[in-house]
Amino acid sequence: MENLKFEFRAVIKFFCKEGRAAKKIRDRLRAVYGDSAPSYSTVTRWSNEFQRGRESLEDELRSDRPSDAVNPSVIAAVKKLIRDDKRIKVVEIAKTMQISCGSVETIIHDRLKMSKVSARWVPRKLTDHDRARRVSTSQEIVDAFESDPVKFVQQIITWDEMWVHHWDPESKVESMQWRHASSPLPRKFSTLPSSGKLMATIFWAVKDYC
Repeated sequence: MENLKFEFRAVIKFFCKEGRAAKKIRDRLRAVYGDSAPSYSTVTRWSNEFQRGRESLEDELRSDRPSDAVNPSVIAAVKKLIRDDKRIKVVEIAKTMQISCGSVETIIHDRLKMSKVSARWVPRKLTDHDRARRVSTSQEIVDAFESDPVKFVQQIITWDEMWVHHWDPESKVESMQWRHASSPLPRKFSTLPSSGKLMATIFWAVKDYC
């Protein structure tokens, strides 16, 4: 792991001398090393160092904290903090552990191989009962198809629905009109009397629709 760290820094240094941006360097490292590639923040930090004229690939000793801030005990403590609060911020971890934010990022990205992602929106949260019922229903459909595929297809009915207004509201394009530069602007009211509407539903089968 130590040798790989210096290998990454050497690559970053090489691309910096070519004048490449940190994002481009990160993309190239990601394409070659995959998940083992350093994080974007790490690439940016070292890219800035090399652009300022740094030549050494070694970590510099700091007088304000021990040089071995990234050690097994600290890594375990950071892991516990994240496990207890998955939304904890880097600066909060650094303050709790009394280490730099750079060390925290190194631990999170390089040692723990973790990254922060946003939650994905889903229609609803399914319970264990909901999941089991979906599995059971899906199995019933598969069994029905396997027992008689032709009959199964002939029994499929699908449907769609939409609201149909008693009149078609005028669109923005339809309301366009010619005017002189001195003419007042035409007005279109956003609030109109409620229009009557019906729900139109149509069903399709294999041979017909209704």
